[in-house]
Amino acid sequence: MCTHCPADPPPLRTVATLDLARYAGLWYEIARYPNWFEAGCVADITAHYRKLDDGTIEVLNACQQKNGKRTLARGVAKPVVAGDYTRLKVRFAPAVLSLLPFVWGDYQVIDLAPDYAWAVIGEPSRQYFWILAREPRLPEDKLGELLGRAAEQGYDPAKVLRVPAGDGR
Repeated sequence: MCTHCPADPPPLRTVATLDLARYAGLWYEIARYPNWFEAGCVADITAHYRKLDDGTIEVLNACQQKNGKRTLARGVAKPVVAGDYTRLKVRFAPAVLSLLPFVWGDYQVIDLAPDYAWAVIGEPSRQYFWILAREPRLPEDKLGELLGRAAEQGYDPAKVLRVPAGDGR
């Protein structure tokens, strides 16, 4: 049970602005809430974002499985409000299903380093949570600080799973 989390968390607060050109590129997953779609991922989890000409974002997630093989998942993200990349809808389902609202997940940037060295991602129900960084590791004191700020937004630090770092390939 989260002793630092509000009983009824307020609406999720996102960062004020996000420069997609700076946000694009490779990110390493440092920590997350356990979830069904990453259940087989044991280490070296990455996300690569690339802005497309139509304003959407190509998402390429990769991870190392228990058997040592690398798994790739390709998706697309679009801003909830045109030009505002702090709140996105993300889809990994086939494009033919894109008209179905339930195939789109919420992706909200709730904390971001001024130099874009790390980012914290959440979504309104507080069921999903990620800490990403540009390097495979994040200093323990910084991780603790980010978890503390996430707790203020209703996330439970006790539920966070730390991801073993690999070499990013």
